[in-house]
Amino acid sequence: MLPRVARIVGLTGGIASGKSTVARMLAELGATVIDADAIVHELQAPGSPLLGEIVEAFGPQILTADGALDRSALGALVFSDVEARERLGSIVHPKVGAEMLRRIAAARTSGAALIVLDIPLLFEGRARGTGSAAQMALDATILATVPEEVQIERQLERDGCDREEALRRIRAQLPLEEKQRLADYVIDNSGSRAETERQVREVYTALTAAAVP
Repeated sequence: MLPRVARIVGLTGGIASGKSTVARMLAELGATVIDADAIVHELQAPGSPLLGEIVEAFGPQILTADGALDRSALGALVFSDVEARERLGSIVHPKVGAEMLRRIAAARTSGAALIVLDIPLLFEGRARGTGSAAQMALDATILATVPEEVQIERQLERDGCDREEALRRIRAQLPLEEKQRLADYVIDNSGSRAETERQVREVYTALTAAAVP
């Protein structure tokens, strides 16, 4: 029998919607998860060429005293300025996309039946034809979602920001209601962990059953 061809799915969500929790659950079930944010962090390590390009574009004020990227300072710039956000994306996304493609190829070689690309701005990138998402041919998309008020509460607790800042971050992305219309699978992450796990198992089973033999 020929080996199954891996299905490639995109996983996304909104800020504080529990996307990382869903990704971990999928990995525990056997999926190979490729995390775009983790790749970004690796490529932006102190002294890296990518960090040098970002500093050249936005100035040394986005660095900490020890030469690392000050993500809070950079975030304050790009969340409040659409042009700055697009400029950052034009620097970061091509390199992240290339690394994701390399990891997809490695996962396929290893025989993975389900490859999950964890991409925070998947639908935003597809809509603009930019970013890591625009480079990926996906078999399906998964959205982790919660009500907006839950997003706000989780940010207040997790990030220590105020309500106005939390709302500003949320509104910088596509509304979750719109993302729900675009997604093939929607996981409501506002209930108990057990309920989220049940939904994740159902999605995983559906996707792996559909893998091409």
